[in-house]
Parts: sequence; structure tokens; C-alpha cells
Amino acid sequence: MSFSVTAPLIDGARVGMLTPSSNTALEPYTAAMFAPFGDEASAHFGRFRVVEISMSEASQTQFQNAPILEAAERLAEAHPRLIAWNGTSASWLGLDKDRALCAEIEHVTGVPATSTMLAYDRIFKGMQVKRLGLVTPYIGEIQTRIIANYAAQGVETVAEARLEDKGNYSFATYPPEQVGAMIEQVAAAKPDAIAIVCTNFRGAPVAQRIEAETGIPVLDSIAVTAAHCMREMGLDPARVTGWGSVFQRFSDLP
Repeated sequence: MSFSVTAPLIDGARVGMLTPSSNTALEPYTAAMFAPFGDEASAHFGRFRVVEISMSEASQTQFQNAPILEAAERLAEAHPRLIAWNGTSASWLGLDKDRALCAEIEHVTGVPATSTMLAYDRIFKGMQVKRLGLVTPYIGEIQTRIIANYAAQGVETVAEARLEDKGNYSFATYPPEQVGAMIEQVAAAKPDAIAIVCTNFRGAPVAQRIEAETGIPVLDSIAVTAAHCMREMGLDPARVTGWGSVFQRFSDLP
């Protein structure tokens, strides 16, 4: 028995996202952010091993390119329009690390590539951010490097909050209310924007409320990556609501 197909086949815009293996917040939040597009767009995930965030040798070897490229090749088999490294390691390792990685991903897979920290670079420049509030779950030696890297880009960190945790898996166990209290703490310095730098941290659910209360843009890493990827794939991020102003801000970029 044969059947004829009268409806158009579903083949929406897909983004492949490279994800630290111990992340648990990134995937459900990203899926919820893409939900307004229905079958028009979707996010798909490939993991590689990341279980600790510190400056130890064991931690730093997690971000060698070989396992990331292997995961990217598997994602490419799903025919994505874009591949994104959905992680923040370049915030302490340097933005050139992500530029080189994305170039390698494109070379190996033939698919355009981007990253969370490249997305931040784009929105910071678009918003002309000079005074930053920084919120992370990280330990001091990581935070210090992030602040120094931003300073080298002309962005001064005027207030910061961190949890002194290096577990990665544990980052997602802190509730949004606790992350929100950290955001409110740095908001007192009245920065141009507040960045929640970690893709396994629950800042996105409280971003809209805190923006309404303080008038300060709250740029969560998961939301920044999703909005940037939507824009790169030709979708309008402004269709996404409830996660803060970042989606409208990416939509408004020239």
C-alpha cells in the first residue's frame, strides 16, 4: 500500500548546540525559548565532557578542540543551519579561543559556527556596554580572568558576584531566586548591563522581572546564545517573550 503526501514536508531551521556534558539547565531553557517557532525552528544538542570549571590542568584539558570537533561532526549529521558552542570558556580563556574553534568547526563540518561569547561580544558592541555587572557561579581565579578579559575589550566590571563553586553540574542546582539575589546585588552599582556568564545557571527565568524593577538589561548566557542563533539563522528573536529584553535587543541590532 502506498500513500501520497499532500502537505509540505517539515524541514525547519535547525541549530546544533555543543553542550558541556554535565549541564542540565541549558537544554530545557533553550527548547522553551525556541517553542514560539513551532516547526519553523529547533535546537539540537551534542555533548562533550565538562565536569569541573577551574584553572587546573584537568579542567583546562576539557576544552581541547578534538572532542568538541567530534561532537560537532555528529551534530552536522542533523543538517543544522548553524552550530553554536553553547558555553562560556572563552570568557576566561580569551575570545580568540572561540574564534579559532568556530573556524575549525566550519572547516570540519561545512556549517557556519558561533558561540556564546561571540554572541556576547556582538550584543555588548551593539548596546555600547562599557560598565558591566557580572554574575557567575565560578571560583575567584576564573572570575578574575573574566574581568581582565573584559577590561582588555574596553568593558569595566563595576560590580560582580560569584558562588565560589567549580562543580559545573552543581551550577544548575541553585534556584532562580538565589541567582536573582546575586543579580540584584550587582544592580546596585547601576551598570550598563548585567551579564550572567554561565550556560548552566538559572538566571533566565528572573531576567524579565529584574529588568522591570531596575531598568538594567539582564543578559543571561543561555538567552543570549539562543537569541543570537535565531538572528543568525534569519529568524526574528523578538517573537520570544518572557525571558527578558535580550531577544528584542538582538532583533533590533543593525
